[in-house]
Amino acid sequence: MNILRYTAYILTLIGALNWGLVGLFGFDLIAAIFGDMTLMSRILYTTVGVSAIVTALTVHHCDTFQTRECDEYGNCRIQ
Repeated sequence: MNILRYTAYILTLIGALNWGLVGLFGFDLIAAIFGDMTLMSRILYTTVGVSAIVTALTVHHCDTFQTRECDEYGNCRIQ
């Protein structure tokens, strides 16, 4: 599960940087590399969107339990 969260975080960061470029300079890096709405760019946009959902659901993983202690793998311990 830790690998999933780490990968989702990295992809969300890449998506945020891409949106920052779009907002500041009107430059879409993914479209520049893979083409405007090609199959590959659509797969990347979808993957970044799903990663954002995973990150949003797992960022406060320990807050749902009474304890905030998590092990090195990101798993919370219920006390």
